[in-house]
Amino acid sequence: MSKWNEVSIPRRFLPPFSWLASFEAVARCGSVTTAANELNLTQGAVSRHVQKLEKQIGVQLFGRDKQRLHLTGAGKSYAEEVRQGISLITNAGINLHTNPNGGALILAVLPAFGTHWLAPRLADFIAKCPGVTVNLSTRTRPFDFWNENFHAAIHFGLNDWPDVNSLCLMEEEVVAIAAPLIVNPSAANDMDEILKMPLLHLQTRPAAWSRWFAQQDLDVKNITGIQFDQFATMIQAVVSGLGAAIVPKYLVENELKQGRLIGLGGSATSVIGSYFLVWPERSAHHPPVMAFQKWMKSTVGENAII
Repeated sequence: MSKWNEVSIPRRFLPPFSWLASFEAVARCGSVTTAANELNLTQGAVSRHVQKLEKQIGVQLFGRDKQRLHLTGAGKSYAEEVRQGISLITNAGINLHTNPNGGALILAVLPAFGTHWLAPRLADFIAKCPGVTVNLSTRTRPFDFWNENFHAAIHFGLNDWPDVNSLCLMEEEVVAIAAPLIVNPSAANDMDEILKMPLLHLQTRPAAWSRWFAQQDLDVKNITGIQFDQFATMIQAVVSGLGAAIVPKYLVENELKQGRLIGLGGSATSVIGSYFLVWPERSAHHPPVMAFQKWMKSTVGENAII
């Protein structure tokens, strides 16, 4: 009797996957009909799954008003967690299918860093760790690892991401740039001329120009201008003569050498932050994360600056 109870109590909170899938689809679509079409089931089957789920867990998940469904407060919370669980199970199946003898590293990366620094070096990591499958997705801001299906992330700025472990990778140099279309090379060091230019901004680095001017011993405030969410777009805007911008030096080294861009303020560059590899405690002993940490350490070396 006691053995049966030990098994049956947790099973109450572990309903069949088909019930959970039907509930998640109805919660997301807001309609039994749409959910049924998506799942290739009848409307009656989806409705029965939801009703059985509510009965088994003992909580009303949907309110019913004139044949319309709306999530209850408990239903909204449960839907979010069920959605995360389904995502984890789905990814586990994909990873097992694509790499049955290894493991997966699901990494969030900054778009520019991923494209220009990490991607060209990933072949080396894969060669040294052939059992690891790397899945990359871009993120521009810190996020809650509990709500995102990532093992680790590349973060820029200060070591201030809450509730994570971190490894400082390298510092970053930035340079102010403009195109020959809007500035004569002879005036590239003239602060009065620079202040007349349209100044472009990255959304995640709103104080970049203020810091740069401060390093030139100028107190410039209330700097406004067009904002961009990614460096690649902003750099192309600079090349096209839309304005001046402050960007990581490693992103525009070729353009500076080719003369497509001009460095402003002489050769003045500044270090404004560092890149960090961050990971939650649950990933601390995940073999692909440990392998990636070791590889990053050996790749960037000591006191690296890019």
